Amino acid sequence: MIMPKMSVGFAMILLVVGNMIAILSDALIKELPDGAAVYQFVLLRQLTAVLMLLPFCFLNKKTKLISKLKWHFVRGYIWLFGAVFMVLSIQALPLATVNAIFYTAPLLMLPLGFLFYKDRLTASSIVVAMLGFVGILIIVKPTQINMGAIFALIVALTMATNNLLVRKLPSNHTVAQTLFLTNLVGIPLGLGLAIWENAPLSWYALWIAAGSNLFILIYAGICVLVYRAVEAHKISSAEYTGLLGAVFIGIVWFHEIPDISLLIGSALIIIPLIWLATRESVKYKRSVPIE
Repeated sequence: MIMPKMSVGFAMILLVVGNMIAILSDALIKELPDGAAVYQFVLLRQLTAVLMLLPFCFLNKKTKLISKLKWHFVRGYIWLFGAVFMVLSIQALPLATVNAIFYTAPLLMLPLGFLFYKDRLTASSIVVAMLGFVGILIIVKPTQINMGAIFALIVALTMATNNLLVRKLPSNHTVAQTLFLTNLVGIPLGLGLAIWENAPLSWYALWIAAGSNLFILIYAGICVLVYRAVEAHKISSAEYTGLLGAVFIGIVWFHEIPDISLLIGSALIIIPLIWLATRESVKYKRSVPIE
């Protein structure tokens, strides 16, 4: 598949914006009461996503929506699996901490991208990823890892895998169609899990699902757009910047005061990222022929 042109710098800016928006989704999920029906909530997110995206799926009438569904099914089930553990991890950990673990996804994308597509690993991207990983270890403190942290790591793995699988999807599907199919194909399994859970319908959970889903769909749409256009190892470090949003919202919304380790770890993530963004942007501009 031929990927459309997009500068590395612009792709990173889009990812930064997307991650800031995604934090709002996590914040809403954290508002769920203890003991909330997780499978029901995930099903409600799938259903609200399908309803939100349906009007946009028919704008491109020339595209066959149900063509080549294999990889949509794969991504849909991975998305569902990750969504369940996402709810559990957000409920168990402070917002900044859980997001720090989520941002191991770009680190996981480096080896996965090499295995799936033979993406070339540059020295600069490896160095930035390793510094980011050290920063995350400082934030999380390995001696304090619990089940919530393990659940968050599972979410990071599903995020990394789904981002890389975008390149397997039909190139003629729009972003809205891609997200629509990702949610639609997982509904039968989500419905089965919700029935097995056998919890009464929560209207509060429905509103939380709709609100959080709106934010996360914007983020997911940006990911589809960006990772189709630029190799993952060049831009995946931009995912880390959402940590700043998580720290801010954690303080304002949930009164979660960050400690010094969070500040040090964040610096190890953000400073190398700024350096990489500048370096890759300059390289891209030099590679574009002057007309």
